[in-house]
Amino acid sequence: MNRLTYSITTIFIILTVLLTGCIQDKCARTITVVSMEPVYAQMADLRGQVGPETARPLTDPGKIYFKDQMVFIAENNEGVHIINNADPANPQNIGFIKVPGVRDMAVKGSIMYVDSYLDLVSIDISDPLNAREVGRQEDAFPYGSWHPGLWADESRGIAVSFEEQITEQEVNCTSNDWGWLQNMGGNIFVDVLATNDFAGAPEGVRSTSEIPNGIGGSMARFTLVNDYLYLVTTEQLFAYSLATLENPIKRSEQYVGWEIETIFPMQDKLFIGSSTGMFVYDLSSPDLPEYESNFAHANACDPVVVEGDYAYVTLRGGTTCGGFSNQLDVVNVSNVNQPFLEATYPMTGPYGLGIRNSILFICDGEAGLKVYDASDVNAIDDNQLAHFPDINAYDVIPLNDVLLLIGEDGFYQYDYSDVTDIKLLSSIPIEE
Repeated sequence: MNRLTYSITTIFIILTVLLTGCIQDKCARTITVVSMEPVYAQMADLRGQVGPETARPLTDPGKIYFKDQMVFIAENNEGVHIINNADPANPQNIGFIKVPGVRDMAVKGSIMYVDSYLDLVSIDISDPLNAREVGRQEDAFPYGSWHPGLWADESRGIAVSFEEQITEQEVNCTSNDWGWLQNMGGNIFVDVLATNDFAGAPEGVRSTSEIPNGIGGSMARFTLVNDYLYLVTTEQLFAYSLATLENPIKRSEQYVGWEIETIFPMQDKLFIGSSTGMFVYDLSSPDLPEYESNFAHANACDPVVVEGDYAYVTLRGGTTCGGFSNQLDVVNVSNVNQPFLEATYPMTGPYGLGIRNSILFICDGEAGLKVYDASDVNAIDDNQLAHFPDINAYDVIPLNDVLLLIGEDGFYQYDYSDVTDIKLLSSIPIEE
């Protein structure tokens, strides 16, 4: 199951239509519905399962993170792959850390912070192949607002899998009752006649061994700034002090907005992406980030990266985020209190992005990886450096001269030391 399918809390396939019969004034239609029903587990039973395992293939990769010549790749809801990347031309999949419910991660020193469904877990990775849990903040995240891929019910627990169920339902075909889409407690019912289809890293850093914190991608909900860990749920911003690495201490929790998606640090600011716009928070008081400004846009999924005076925002429509926009927006943040749109460029269906030294990398979904010279933000589309169309790209991390990319097809690395001749260095494909 890929990440897009998983992020929809209900999965459905309509198999058939029917029987039709009209008796006098009464007309009945029977529809057969296949739905995916959640299988619940209690958090108490899921805790205590974090630990090392042997390496396994990538099957449903998600977020990526880079630290000390190691690449960590989340296997959605299962755990974290450990990739030895000392030689980017020959990365080695060397181990796996089991973490039920994982989606996001960040690393400071030798401690990895991950979400495990509703818990925030600290893992000692000083010896990655013998990773061990050293701290846990239970129920750190609220039911229903952690991330869109989490299906939880406070009375029943966490949905850890889904099982197929087939039901039949009789509806009145003389009314509009059968021509609708209805969400009822996790099931979605549709009559098949009603529709034909369903529809950045610090400058100069090559290896994070030079800095205490690692580097995440643009799709991250976790980020580190100095001695603080900042997290966003679909509505809230959390600030955790890391004065004691093993046991983060929550300093604040505040409402940001609706459908918050990503978080990106730049100097003393946090840039937070949502389906309706970009929010800027000031970190002068790191315990309690302060709202500074926002830039509104049409409803669309919205990761954000920043370099210099510009924020780069990809908008993706036609999804659970709503809207129909597929574009790159360049937002002028030279005056962070009054951000404004500088330029817009059409895209196919963009996800994550990254920028380093004015080289802009965009994961344009099924259209692949696109690379631009963004030195002139008003002529980005005239300065495309490369296009790799044969991958389904999700997110990137640009290092000094190596680009890390995760996609639906696997993990890729590109050498962009010569931007006129960007080359694929290596890949680790997924296995079905």
